[in-house]
Amino acid sequence: MSKRLDRLALLETFARIARRGSISAAARDLGLSQASASRQLAELETRLGVQLIRRSTHELSLTSEGHQCLADADAIRGAWDALEERFREDQPGALRGAIRAVVPVALGQLHLTAAAVDFQRRHPEVSVTWTLDDEEIRFTEIGCDIWIKIGRPKDERLIVRSIATIERMVVASPTLLASGRIGRPQQLASIPCVALAPFEGHRMTLTSKRGAKAMVAATASFVTDNIFAAHQAAVQGIGFAVMPRWFIAEDLQHGRLVDLLPTWRAPKLTLSAALSPAGRRSKRRQLFLAHLLDALRQVDGMDPQHK
Repeated sequence: MSKRLDRLALLETFARIARRGSISAAARDLGLSQASASRQLAELETRLGVQLIRRSTHELSLTSEGHQCLADADAIRGAWDALEERFREDQPGALRGAIRAVVPVALGQLHLTAAAVDFQRRHPEVSVTWTLDDEEIRFTEIGCDIWIKIGRPKDERLIVRSIATIERMVVASPTLLASGRIGRPQQLASIPCVALAPFEGHRMTLTSKRGAKAMVAATASFVTDNIFAAHQAAVQGIGFAVMPRWFIAEDLQHGRLVDLLPTWRAPKLTLSAALSPAGRRSKRRQLFLAHLLDALRQVDGMDPQHK
């Protein structure tokens, strides 16, 4: 094996140890003995002249140099991937390798998982790790390739693109409206609210089709950070809720929920896609993201951005 390939192998081993937090687990993943993985880590640290990982009895942790090396290792391995893809692109089964994606829980579960599975079926040499998570992630540390997020990621090192805006509306169960019809935003103050944190609190701003603004003071009877729980509470009639149209389209169609204020809408949310600078050069990652975007264009209440 050439020295250049040896160096790539060292970086791969280091990255796997860093992300697994365990030399033995990384060794199993890579088909190495624990002793061999330890030697490769030690050799990389010797070549670079720095300590990359602190070892204690119970855990491993990255040093500041280790965090930087992990980002640089991803860039180097990403550039190698892009080089291989460029020269393989006309060969059968040219698209191969791993894709690690993190997507919002509900959007992934209801709409995007089918697209991810379809992509893998079309490109069987590509392995997909598909994680559903609504929280802020440590993109580099977990080895993510594509991150679909509601809102904008805080990590300024990432390449971030706004891919869609999300329509949101005020809805409630018909049973909640037995005492009367809601015709103006201010009337919402008279009924309880199901609040989906962190998007809604005790005050919310609605905008009419003509651009007028209305501030609504809401009394939250049920607060949750889970959209499935908020949806169930709203359907059962314990309060009105602000929901994305894509999540409740069938409920509106079948009358389980009604649009309380058809000419008023809650502020739209932005859906973002984030990649590392290295990932942007990868053909398989770009094609995978494009496949997900095609699926989003079919989702009711999702307005794709064309930039």
